[in-house]
Amino acid sequence: MDIQPKPLRRARTPLPLPREVALLLQGGGALGSFQSGVYERLDELGVDVSWVAGISIGAVNAAIIAGNPPHRRISRLKKFWYTVSGGMPNILLPDIDHIREIAHLAAAGTVATFGVPGMFRPRLWPATMMPEGSAGAISFYDSAPLKDTLDACIDWDLLNDGPVRLSVGAVDVETGNFAYWDTRGPGGNTRIDARHIMASGALPPGLPPVEIDGRWYWDGGIVSNTPLAHVLDHQTEDMLVFQVDLFPAEGPMPRQMTDVYSRTKDIQYSSRTRQVTDQYLRLRREHGTIRALLDKLPEELRNDADAQQLRQYVETGSINIVHLIYRSRNWESGAKDFEFSRATMLDHWSQGRDAVEEVMHKGDLIARNILDGKSATFDLDRPDHLKEKKA
Repeated sequence: MDIQPKPLRRARTPLPLPREVALLLQGGGALGSFQSGVYERLDELGVDVSWVAGISIGAVNAAIIAGNPPHRRISRLKKFWYTVSGGMPNILLPDIDHIREIAHLAAAGTVATFGVPGMFRPRLWPATMMPEGSAGAISFYDSAPLKDTLDACIDWDLLNDGPVRLSVGAVDVETGNFAYWDTRGPGGNTRIDARHIMASGALPPGLPPVEIDGRWYWDGGIVSNTPLAHVLDHQTEDMLVFQVDLFPAEGPMPRQMTDVYSRTKDIQYSSRTRQVTDQYLRLRREHGTIRALLDKLPEELRNDADAQQLRQYVETGSINIVHLIYRSRNWESGAKDFEFSRATMLDHWSQGRDAVEEVMHKGDLIARNILDGKSATFDLDRPDHLKEKKA
């Protein structure tokens, strides 16, 4: 299903944007349509993203954004999500938790049995019957359909040579080291193609590793499910970051076994984003103290080679990080990341749009920090509360 782009309906940008605006997208399988809803609303508000970075399904969404011109990005995101949610009928369900939970688990069971259209399909033979060392022996599903879907949704030349920087991460199966492919990398640009996106989302044991230049890669979420550290490590100027978290670090005490599975995934894949951002804010405070000291030095010492080198280390610009966090519905379980029904996909998408709206209600706080050149994080803890942490 190819959804044609509609005329642009862009509002006046509600924030004074710095030159660098980054959108960071976690892994989370079926929850990834929340990210698309976030991007759609940001785009309507005139927030132009210059850098997208992603892990797993976040890498897919990021590649579609970077690999299409602005007027076509939303239609291509919809094409992808309507394709992968097309395996089950779109049934209108009453808003009753126990009915939605039954449908949710049934849809997840359908995915486990039959796979996801345009993404992966079950293998004909069990792994124990496949030749040792083959892809079939170390994975339950074949991810080959994803390549055709990506090729249909992405202009790879535009992705690599266009105005939007793209970074995606995966983990080397044999060394356990994290790898990032970056179209504007400090060590040289990488020509990203479908293999890199598929590698970023090759979550074992469901999906097979992907070979790139003689190395084999699995889903980057095994090591870190967020690209936050990569982006902050390579920041060179003032930056506004929209960090989209699909697994909240904080959550209620489980009350039944399905809650246990869901809460375990939240903790495992949240990648301690708050801890990472707090650490970087502490570093920014330290950098500010160092800059202040350097400014107090006599001119002779300020021009010393060591002082100049030290200043380069701490002159990275301000950073404002806006957290947009997905909150599970009461009826969702530990299967929420592989439940690809159309109704749930649309619900996630709508939640992403709503999350942006909640943040923009407090946009004056973010705007003040940007204009003052300060650093802070803005954390959407609850639907009615926006918390600010300053550097």
